Amino acid sequence: MTPHRLIAFNKPYGVLSQFTDADGHPGLAHHIDVPGVYPAGRLDRDSEGLLLLTSDGQLQHRISDPKHKQWKTYLVQIEGTATAEQATQLAMGVTLNDGLTQAAHCSLIEPPSLWGREPPVRFRKSIPTSWLSLVIREGRNRQVRRMTAAVGLPTLRLVRSRIGDHGLGDLMPGQWRDIAGAD
Repeated sequence: MTPHRLIAFNKPYGVLSQFTDADGHPGLAHHIDVPGVYPAGRLDRDSEGLLLLTSDGQLQHRISDPKHKQWKTYLVQIEGTATAEQATQLAMGVTLNDGLTQAAHCSLIEPPSLWGREPPVRFRKSIPTSWLSLVIREGRNRQVRRMTAAVGLPTLRLVRSRIGDHGLGDLMPGQWRDIAGAD
């Protein structure tokens, strides 16, 4: 019996969370040439960071289904200077057009040491930016971006750094590694 694989991939900005290209955007096949693995969840095209792929359908479901409560950590660069009150509001849950978000963990952080992004995040001298760490269990469509916008902090850059016990580590954009103990 072939062991199941679990792969950690650092999805670059602009890459789709599917193997096929679409609408002029590259898919995962440009970076991962491993037969029989599929994404466990997704990251929007304009988000970066950790994407897990597996050959185990049950594991794929456990990772991606919100009922299994996998915490996902995001590093979020936002437009403006975030306040402690806004961070508290995000942590308590905000009302979106599809309902109230679950409680989260949110903290103001120093700018993380990350790779450069192509294209770079827009820079405007008159508007400062700041960074948050936001840890959520849900997986609504564009949830983090909608949450920060709801408290007046538009997201400029979004990097997922962790899913449950699995972190990005030192993977650079486009790189992947097998995770030991996937069975």
